[in-house]
Amino acid sequence: MIQSTPLTSFTQIGDEWQTVLSGSPVNSLFLTPQWQEVWWETFGDGRSMVGFYLTEAEEVTAIAPLARTGDTLSLVGNQDTVDYNDFMVKPGHEAVFYDAVLGCMDELKCHTLTLAPLTEASPTLEHLPELARRRGFSVEVEKEDVASGIALPETWEDYLAGLSKKDRHELRRKFRRLETLPDWRWYSITGQEQVADRLGDFIELMRLSKVDKDQWMTPEREQFFHRITQRMSQDDRLRLFFLEIDGRPVATSLCFDYDSSRLLYNSGYNPEQSYYSVGLLLDALCLREAIEQKMKYFDFLRGDEPYKAHLGGQQHVLYQMVVKRN
Repeated sequence: MIQSTPLTSFTQIGDEWQTVLSGSPVNSLFLTPQWQEVWWETFGDGRSMVGFYLTEAEEVTAIAPLARTGDTLSLVGNQDTVDYNDFMVKPGHEAVFYDAVLGCMDELKCHTLTLAPLTEASPTLEHLPELARRRGFSVEVEKEDVASGIALPETWEDYLAGLSKKDRHELRRKFRRLETLPDWRWYSITGQEQVADRLGDFIELMRLSKVDKDQWMTPEREQFFHRITQRMSQDDRLRLFFLEIDGRPVATSLCFDYDSSRLLYNSGYNPEQSYYSVGLLLDALCLREAIEQKMKYFDFLRGDEPYKAHLGGQQHVLYQMVVKRN
């Protein structure tokens, strides 16, 4: 017998959440209960938690972390701080689950369901549109953004060999230029206290690097960065990298490690040191360390910034789906 139970907190089903997530095609850090809980604590005001999970034979088979704003349902999270989002469904349980999602819309008398950003591998893209249309809903699916990533080889030399001739030449040239400096170094910090002490340096360099990043970093988002870095460092999933010249931090990269992947979440640098390409080179060093640690994938996450392609990133499309009651 299949049972639907309201989702009232992100700790409600404990380890079963991670079990379902790990077995889902959309397994992502952003869908962990830890990430979603921090997001909700920061941005949840004005929303109601209306999600649910399904069980069959006392086993959780699917999770729908849904929020309600007015007559619209959406996934917990937003495109500003969550690069990939989706429902979590164990393979083989899609038909029952997505029917339950549409039933939730009916029960709550909601007009619209907005789902984004969905990856190309999303079972939601495969199963929900046809089912929704059969039940009389309209469905629109459109490109929302792109993201980039690269499958990591065994060695740094193999990685370099996989770049285009031009990108490989440029990367080596930039490293040679940096190495002419007598006093430079790079390192990462992971502990909660260290991260808390240095997050201000990260935010300052992030703001310095681009005007739009400075404008983007509102007090609410800054609060989110403080909370999420503390939570992820607590779970040993965070790596905060710095590159220093003459003892001063000139570039920074905030990475999360999850499921044999390194995610480059955000970064910043001092434009006065642009001649030495400090931002790009620190990202390359983060990638090199991921190779040395035998990780399988380096995820540049959303955005089409040119440096991602120069470092070997391959683009894939992110989608938005909107389901409406006719």
